[in-house]
Amino acid sequence: MNNLKVIQLLPELNIGGVERGTKDFSKFLVENGHESIVISNGGVFEKDILAHGAKHISLPIHKKSIFLYFLSNKLKNIYEKEKPDIVHVRSRMPAWINYFAFKKLTKKPVLISTFHGLYSKPFYSRVMSKVDHMIAISDTVKNYILDTYNVSENKITTIPRGCEEDVFNQDNLTTEWVDQWYKEYPQTKDKIILTLPTRISAWKGVDSFIELISMLNDDRFHGLVVGPTAKSKQRYLNSLKNKVSELGVSNNITFTGSRSDIVNIYKSSDIVFNLSVKPEPFGRTTIEAISCGSKVVGWNHGGTKEILEELYPSGLVPLNDMKKLKDTVIEVAKNEHPYPDKNTFTSKKMTEQTLQLYSQLCKTSS
Repeated sequence: MNNLKVIQLLPELNIGGVERGTKDFSKFLVENGHESIVISNGGVFEKDILAHGAKHISLPIHKKSIFLYFLSNKLKNIYEKEKPDIVHVRSRMPAWINYFAFKKLTKKPVLISTFHGLYSKPFYSRVMSKVDHMIAISDTVKNYILDTYNVSENKITTIPRGCEEDVFNQDNLTTEWVDQWYKEYPQTKDKIILTLPTRISAWKGVDSFIELISMLNDDRFHGLVVGPTAKSKQRYLNSLKNKVSELGVSNNITFTGSRSDIVNIYKSSDIVFNLSVKPEPFGRTTIEAISCGSKVVGWNHGGTKEILEELYPSGLVPLNDMKKLKDTVIEVAKNEHPYPDKNTFTSKKMTEQTLQLYSQLCKTSS
């Protein structure tokens, strides 16, 4: 494969799945002898991009702006100077700026977009389909693109997301961590731990999780809701806590808030859940938990369904069937119940498939 020069466009480089993926892929490109440039408004991962030997160009492409035309001119000038082989857009606002920049170019690089979600504003999102090729992060997302935009199927490649095997590993927990955890959460000691890793939001299924704990009606089980609450969701969090209280399960559920030790929480959980009521575009927590060796239970739709069909079919439950959810948990929680297959959704596989696609597209365009 010839050495490629790749530009990735995204709004900012702060914490998040898209941002982390961009950083990791940039590192992978450099390690494999390619040239990597990231254009964004900057952020915490910018120093990592530079440390890995890539280049970062700061441009305020992160928010809707009246300077769209001015920014597209700047972007066009960058393209003319850098002469990339591939431009890869990962978000809608940068895609619009790029769209106008491309119109002014005489020699155009191969243009790729990644659909990271089931975008709720189809007209605004249409720009992501006006490219040479699209990457869908799951078949759920691919079907959304086909249903929403007038594009041919051969313009879309499904490349599932992946997690880092060295980070989401099955190494033993340290005694120090375990001791500190029980000091902080003594109510979890000697319990069957059921964990819902999610930010607090109405569609993420926290309601169903609370109902599940109530239906189990068994003090052997303890539920953990692990994830942040935005200021705008504080009232919703309070309503969830009221529900916990009304159902009489205050001693059986803990809201931990945001935690940086999620890997260890996966490892110490007996079952990890994905109960999103809207289909997940992918379901990153599902593969992270499986990679750490945990059993996973989730609703039978979206990206979660695709992952569990491949790695742990016994964890699938028909959407909103609370009785079946309860029965599945009781069955899966048994020590003798099998664990998931080894996680196949890895970062390595994802990056290799993306690079392979780049190579194919460059060959066909030349």
